[in-house]
Amino acid sequence: MTDLSGAVWRKSSRSGNSGGQCVEVAGNLPGVVAIRDSKDPDGPALVVHPTAFRAFTDTVKSH
Repeated sequence: MTDLSGAVWRKSSRSGNSGGQCVEVAGNLPGVVAIRDSKDPDGPALVVHPTAFRAFTDTVKSH
């Protein structure tokens, strides 16, 4: 299990100030990118390799 206690979470600037359907991403952890639901910060987080996260974001940007 990855220790997320040092995670610095950030939300997209496009998410607005009202919350809603947002995810937060922590990219400051060694060797992983963590993703969580902003409405449930104490809930589970998805942890992926930075290369996989980059491939995901590149695909989303291209569509």
